[in-house]
Amino acid sequence: MNSRSLLTSSASRRLLRPIADLIDQRIERRIRSAVAADAAGRERLRDAVEVMKRQQLTLDLLLGSSGRGLSRIVSPGPLDRLQSEVAELAGDRDAAVRNVATAYRLLVAMESLGVGRIAGGTMNICGKLGTIPLLDPPNDEILEIGTLYGMFSAGLIRMMERDGRSPNVTIVDPFAGVQLQPGTPRRSDPSGAPVDEKAVRTNLALAGPAGVAARIQRGFSEDPDTRAAVSDRRYGVIVVDGDHSAEGVARDLAWAEEIAAPGAIVVLDDFGDPKWPGIKEALDKHLTGDTRFTYLGKAALSAFLRAS
Repeated sequence: MNSRSLLTSSASRRLLRPIADLIDQRIERRIRSAVAADAAGRERLRDAVEVMKRQQLTLDLLLGSSGRGLSRIVSPGPLDRLQSEVAELAGDRDAAVRNVATAYRLLVAMESLGVGRIAGGTMNICGKLGTIPLLDPPNDEILEIGTLYGMFSAGLIRMMERDGRSPNVTIVDPFAGVQLQPGTPRRSDPSGAPVDEKAVRTNLALAGPAGVAARIQRGFSEDPDTRAAVSDRRYGVIVVDGDHSAEGVARDLAWAEEIAAPGAIVVLDDFGDPKWPGIKEALDKHLTGDTRFTYLGKAALSAFLRAS
């Protein structure tokens, strides 16, 4: 009898059936075990996904766009670029990384506690807050042209104080109830809060005594009376963030030439932003003329100048 006949004979099948049954049982147990393990794995995966969803919801409530109209969640690429840009301006990589991180925490804290929001993208705000103290302004007089809710000035006070400075802030803004820009419609702020002096005072108070003592001048920066009221000193820091048209920026830069202290830092916001081409146009033209300003570089969408 050949081997095939041996395996297919009735006697052989009866003899081998217990072994086959045992093998089948083992296979079945393995299958049931694998199915059970797979079900348990799916259950664990579902649980993990639910935990992640809850964590994401919490993160979105804290850092997402709700309540401010713009997300504050950070991505590695933009953060690394900003740190490199600040380091290039300041000449100190470690200090740049530290200040950008401090500025970010401050931004989140201010918007969590304050009225309204800080205008602008996360990297741009952190770039301004982180860079200005590192450029060692010649004095502690700060002028902000265009403030929205005053929260940026409050943050800058904190950043300067962390560097051992004693900032004195002056703010110029029309406080028109909404953010004004030529060529754009008047509309309510995404935060839902009115743009007024009361909100600015509330936010400045978050910065402590220096915020409470800040000087506020209501009016447009090109108005002679407004300028006369705040041109009583030379400023170590001037933040130009008012009228974003080429004509408006040109006027503010010309005024800054007159009131900037020797060695002052002038910050031009939204520089290079394609939505506001007039800002770069105005600065490029200004720097080709007779000027005290030297272009130092940029961080995110802010240009930094030094007055001679």
